[in-house]
Amino acid sequence: MLKEKDSKQIGHLILNWAAVAVLVLSVIIFTAIKGKMFFSSANLVNILRAMSILTIFAMAATVSMAPDGFDMSAATLGTFCAYVFASMCLWVGMPFGLAIIVTIIFAVIMYQLNMFLILVCKVPDMLATCALQFVHQGLGLAYSGGGAISGGLSAPKWFAALRGGDATPHSGWSTGASSLGQAPWIYIIMIICVVVCWILLERTKYGRYLYAMGGNKTAAKLSGINVKKMRYMAGMFAAAFIAIGGIVVCSRNMSAQVNGSDSYLMSSLAAVFVGRSIGGAERPNALGTAIGALLIATLENGLTMCGVVYYVLPAVKGAVLCLALVAAYAASKSD
Repeated sequence: MLKEKDSKQIGHLILNWAAVAVLVLSVIIFTAIKGKMFFSSANLVNILRAMSILTIFAMAATVSMAPDGFDMSAATLGTFCAYVFASMCLWVGMPFGLAIIVTIIFAVIMYQLNMFLILVCKVPDMLATCALQFVHQGLGLAYSGGGAISGGLSAPKWFAALRGGDATPHSGWSTGASSLGQAPWIYIIMIICVVVCWILLERTKYGRYLYAMGGNKTAAKLSGINVKKMRYMAGMFAAAFIAIGGIVVCSRNMSAQVNGSDSYLMSSLAAVFVGRSIGGAERPNALGTAIGALLIATLENGLTMCGVVYYVLPAVKGAVLCLALVAAYAASKSD
């Protein structure tokens, strides 16, 4: 018979690598069912493309959660950022590089409200960001005129008033702006975001401070860490990732759609918790989150190819999140 210690070690091992096992098993099952159709180069590109956008938003969640934070408003802010990027390109005719910078600056400015509620007003992260979801949605729709921003559509009345009544949009998307959401740029952007997040959390003293706060905020404060400053810095990195995610979604769709990025919220959180469980990391980490995003993208793609209707997919994502939470917390609770 196995000793209790040995059985715990086996249980921990199973939990630590369950996500990787599910990923491998999913690929095997979907390949067995759909054959070359699933494992074709075209379908692999589809999986990577879906994974790329999800991973960018998940990097924002990873940085937010490293110091024990939590952001429920990231996706709605991403949609607002998409409105801003599209308007800069289509209404103003701004060069796409400058439009990217403006959008990131906008996200950073908007994130000051998050930091004010959390750090100054002492509102718990989840409550503050849940409230800000509605703020972003309302302001975003007011900014866009209540609809999508796309080539050929007139600008809203408030923008036309600024231009003396001229609501004529710019001629269209530039080649650079439209290519950001396409291969290979979408993959390059994803890799850069993962590398930046990994370096920040794993190879800098600031990352160690953030993890220390995530482990025990009181102990981190007593050890001399400026807890407010580190939490604020994490928020600024998260804002930049959110802006990039909104830009990529906008470029991918060639328009800023209403609620265009909102669906990435639960998927990005699930990716973080899946990554937290891999290898017994027990903390948000960039590489684990990327693997979690790949798992979710693979499951969604494979189930869609197998004929599972689209409205059942949220239940699958919820199940993945539940299992990830079990894997992330069961081991620590059993010690």
